[in-house]
Amino acid sequence: MESRRLQSVRAVIDFIETHLDGRLNLERTAAAVHYSKYHLHRTFTAVTGMTIHDYAVRRQLTEGARLLAESDRPVLEIALSCGYESQQAFTAAFKEMYKLPPARYRAQGVFYPLQLPLCLEEQGNLAELSGQRIRLSKETDIPAWLELARQCVDGYPCLDERDYLRWLRKSIREGQALILKNGDTVLGALGFSRETGNIDFLGIPPQHRKWGIAELFLRELADRYLPGREISMTTYREHDRADTGWRAGLKRLGFEEREKLVEFGYPTQRFVLPVCGLQSVCAKEA
Repeated sequence: MESRRLQSVRAVIDFIETHLDGRLNLERTAAAVHYSKYHLHRTFTAVTGMTIHDYAVRRQLTEGARLLAESDRPVLEIALSCGYESQQAFTAAFKEMYKLPPARYRAQGVFYPLQLPLCLEEQGNLAELSGQRIRLSKETDIPAWLELARQCVDGYPCLDERDYLRWLRKSIREGQALILKNGDTVLGALGFSRETGNIDFLGIPPQHRKWGIAELFLRELADRYLPGREISMTTYREHDRADTGWRAGLKRLGFEEREKLVEFGYPTQRFVLPVCGLQSVCAKEA
């Protein structure tokens, strides 16, 4: 059953990747991959946490961002090549997600993705995972960790891989990077600061976010690395269209809203998990 679900979602992802220059709606996609649109909508959303429409929009805008940063093609030409019928429609959608109009984004000269193609793997039943399998990351984990970060880029706007790699190596050296693997596949990773109690990165692939892996990491972090400390993390502000569910996820974990910030030019908000919230997470997972 799970294999068939993944097969149908992979078919959608492959179709979208080869048709980023066209109009990608549910009806057209379902017809192309020969599935009922109702079945496909439910399955894709359940596996990825996004609708087909939202995923396609994010992939087309990411391609638009790449062309803006890496080519001299006119904005109108880029808009049409990314499935938009006008420059105005493309500009409105781009600004809503990237927080910059295309011309200003191009002027920065740096490409960062809104959404990279999802890579789905069969993992079997993960219900028996435990925090005991979470360990400090090593240098040899870096390639797999980076691949995980690419799959979780929807939660980290403005992610620059070169800067990220420098941060990751420093976090590993200082014992501030935790990882959970199933064979060679990374199911989750967490980077944190012992000094501030802040989670700098918490990545779980979309297809595994329903397995309580975030709770396992929080419990391990609270019990072993930051005992008796508040834990904080920043994410999207309320009503940000680029948010694929990260705010809601933090609230489910017991995080509380704090001050609004701007990080790397992007509007964010800090969330805090108080000690009492940590105790409830630990009790739930015990």
